[in-house]
Amino acid sequence: MGAAKIYFIVFGILTIAGGVIGYVKAGSMPSIIAGSISGILLLVAAFLLPDHRVAGLATGLIISLLLAGQFIPKFIRTGKAMPAGMMSILSAIGIIMAIVAWTKK
Repeated sequence: MGAAKIYFIVFGILTIAGGVIGYVKAGSMPSIIAGSISGILLLVAAFLLPDHRVAGLATGLIISLLLAGQFIPKFIRTGKAMPAGMMSILSAIGIIMAIVAWTKK
């Protein structure tokens, strides 16, 4: 469970940072709003672990799936490593981490 918790903390911080960077570089208000909300939810997922295992893993999985649904098609369409490529990889790892942690006892 420790690895999933650490991963969701790092993923959450990177997601918030990406939203801030999107706002600073492009003036994108949707970037800072979406990045902040999803990043905070990933941090919440991390801090729910291990005491509230199901809630933490479900939250991390759902947010990872939503981010993957947003960024994987965007990466396929644009081929840009930043931010679509990085977020695609981080989201896919988040999905895998949640599923692996869920199957472990």
